[in-house]
Amino acid sequence: AANIIRGEKVQIVNNNNGERLETYAIPGPRNSGEVTLNGAAARKVAVGDVLILITYAWMELEEAKTFEPAMIFPNEENNMLN
Repeated sequence: AANIIRGEKVQIVNNNNGERLETYAIPGPRNSGEVTLNGAAARKVAVGDVLILITYAWMELEEAKTFEPAMIFPNEENNMLN
């Protein structure tokens, strides 16, 4: 839903403990609503933490002026998109 692609650099902000880290996207099960951190990144979060995922893009100035980022807010009870 957020148009994040395989291998894309992702910055993760953990609202529960203040941790920030950078990693890359690996596809998970489609429509699962799941965000999983692997390896060392997994030590920075706990199940139930509220995360913000940020990605960046390079673009020409004129394109940037009209660019609309994707903002996704999953249902907090089941992680699914409404």
